Amino acid sequence: MVSASQSSLRLSNMAAPGRQVCQYIFKNNGILFPNLEQVLFHRNFVGISVFRQQPVEAKKRLFRANHRPQKESMKLYSLSQESGRSAAKYFVNSYPKFFTKHFAEPHIPCLMPGTVSLRLDEVSEEALKERISLRKVKAAIDVYDQLLQAGASVSMETIHDLLDLICLFCDRDPVQEHEIQTEDMESGAEVRKRKGKVRRASDLLTFTWREDNNAERIFNLLPERDTRCYSALIRGMVKHGAYVKAFSIYTDLLNNRLTGDIHIFNTLISAAPEVRDKYIDRWNLITEILNQMNQQKIQPNLQTFNCVLKALRRCGTLARTLALHTLSEMTALRIAPSLATFDHLLAIFYKAASAGQGNTDILQEVMSELAGKNLTSQDPGDVLFFTNAMRICLDYKDLELGYKIQNLVEVGENWRLLGDSYQQSIYYGRFFTLLCMMEHIDVVLKWYKELIPSLYYPNSQGLRELLQALDTDSRLDMLPSIWKDIRSLGHDNKPDLIEEVLTLMTREKHSPEVQESFATCALDIKNAFDGHTSRTNLEWSTPTLSHVTSLLLRSNKIQEAWEMLKLFKEKNRVPSDELLEDFLSVCRSKGSAQRAVELVELSAAFCLQATSRLAKLTLAKFELSEDQITILSELESAAEPAD
Repeated sequence: MVSASQSSLRLSNMAAPGRQVCQYIFKNNGILFPNLEQVLFHRNFVGISVFRQQPVEAKKRLFRANHRPQKESMKLYSLSQESGRSAAKYFVNSYPKFFTKHFAEPHIPCLMPGTVSLRLDEVSEEALKERISLRKVKAAIDVYDQLLQAGASVSMETIHDLLDLICLFCDRDPVQEHEIQTEDMESGAEVRKRKGKVRRASDLLTFTWREDNNAERIFNLLPERDTRCYSALIRGMVKHGAYVKAFSIYTDLLNNRLTGDIHIFNTLISAAPEVRDKYIDRWNLITEILNQMNQQKIQPNLQTFNCVLKALRRCGTLARTLALHTLSEMTALRIAPSLATFDHLLAIFYKAASAGQGNTDILQEVMSELAGKNLTSQDPGDVLFFTNAMRICLDYKDLELGYKIQNLVEVGENWRLLGDSYQQSIYYGRFFTLLCMMEHIDVVLKWYKELIPSLYYPNSQGLRELLQALDTDSRLDMLPSIWKDIRSLGHDNKPDLIEEVLTLMTREKHSPEVQESFATCALDIKNAFDGHTSRTNLEWSTPTLSHVTSLLLRSNKIQEAWEMLKLFKEKNRVPSDELLEDFLSVCRSKGSAQRAVELVELSAAFCLQATSRLAKLTLAKFELSEDQITILSELESAAEPAD
């Protein structure tokens, strides 16, 4: 068995042995990226010039309002425009019968409904091509079988397209968002375990490769099979979980004296961790695949190295050394890394960092290299970089580095590399959490206005982070305003979040103006519990009832507070002695003797030990009628414990 330190990516056109290149990297004062201006001069960036820019100081940039609002408005407009186009495309393609008139002048074919119905009924290769172009898998297979039965020949190009279609969709017609299919479908738990959190219903529609499906049947019936046929089958098998069988098909390719293509090798590299258990065995298999690439004179590309790095993420302790080795091979072959490359490197090294053995030095190096550059997507994994990089900043509480990442996002159209709306929400959520933890509240609130809700629709946890930031910087006077946003964002049905707001408002007393705004907010929260504003029914808890009552008492809203006390009885909740004493104090300040008597009666109804004390205080502090004195005396004696 070859050791990890001895194994290498033996590529024919490598400029220098990997170990020597790694030593050169470390000697030139850079962990990963020395002299990258020279190495990466041909990076595929958008723009007329590429040069390193010094990051602008984050706080100064925040207050330059003459630039950002216009930029953010354009971004929001672009997102809205894209969403509108998607919605229009869905309706046009789903219901083409309603779009038969051609009023547009000039006529623009690409804006008209796509062809979704079959026009060719005869059995011919043209009919087969039509079904392939419409992604009608089963219909294409039926036409192909009829052509074979009729003895007609089908061009190899069409066969390639047919195999690609069948393998891509795992021998089934593409599933639409509104359709449900269950045959041979992985369970939600299995998909969640393999892919993480399931975000959409379509994420559950993940099919597994069936034994002897139509792709294999058609492949086996071919009189001649070329590399493209093998490539379609191997990629389909790996995509749909048949990893061992993919390697078996590759062996069959070699036995037929064919050479692979770059797609086959990249796919097999990505599947290596699935067919080997030990870390060293996984790396040895990757090395073997790369050696075969060299023997077959297949030039590796960016995706090849990204597949290697992605596989190394599942190679445990070997990964860090081998990742540096892999990067040195990229340097030697003058292949520029993409954001996915950096993301894999961060994942490999950050595993050690999370155990307390690392820091953000590697990410600092990456950001120094990328600062100020317009980026383009070169790998499907590029969209994961910003989200994962911000996670590192959040874990290490590195605000300065977080600003550098956000600065890069704001360059040109780099924000498009944040991924889909779900990924963008994760990124901005982490960035906003970092701000709430580390930044001054004035800056946090400025970002809050810029990000929410145009770029970031916060969840309850994000809003809770904001509440904590307000508490830390003693800006609780902002709570009523934040509550309005909570309500408008649809989070007024979250009991934990509501209780957090109420707890902060009742923890200490404020000026009369602030207390008045708190009381107004408390009444609005009461409306949410009464079902006037919330979409779901909320259940009153003792702390929530107590907080709302206290806030009303502090603004001298006795009648509203009394209504809250009656809710305790209705909801089978028991008020605290402290709350009742506070209520009695307010009654005394207002001279409300009758309300004080009713309060003692309410306490007696709850069988509270404070009843006797409340009765004594009311008898001593209020001017009472004979009837009131009689009532209180009886309550006092009845509440006193027996000897």
